Amino acid sequence: MRYIQELRNIVGTRPLIIVGSAVIVLNEKHEVLLQLRSDTLDWSVPGGAMEPGETIEDTAARELLEETGLHAQAFRFLGVLSGQALYYKYPHGDEVYNVINVFQADGAEGVLQLDEEGLDLKYFPVDRLPKLNATTEKILHKFFVVLTE
Repeated sequence: MRYIQELRNIVGTRPLIIVGSAVIVLNEKHEVLLQLRSDTLDWSVPGGAMEPGETIEDTAARELLEETGLHAQAFRFLGVLSGQALYYKYPHGDEVYNVINVFQADGAEGVLQLDEEGLDLKYFPVDRLPKLNATTEKILHKFFVVLTE
């Protein structure tokens, strides 16, 4: 996140293209792990922006650990979401066009732990999801077939 903050000091709130990773974590009941975000007050899958020198898999692993306290034995690449549909304006005014590499965490283990970006972590059945942020809606809609296999 330090890299993005440095860019923001230069460009202000103008749109940035942000490459990152999102991670779908399922428990043994096939419920999806969601994080209640402190910045937008809606639920999302764990994920975030790539730091310089990281691979997209590195980003997925780092964000999963930072935001949930979990480690995965492996990450299964599901696909990429990008384009106009992934434009987002944060409540504080920053604008981004996201390029999101979506992974499913296989063999996720550890003890759930919040960081400063989250207010809560909880598993939800896919047919009873809470209010999701728009990006997570797109991720789960696009990869719903994978979630139900």
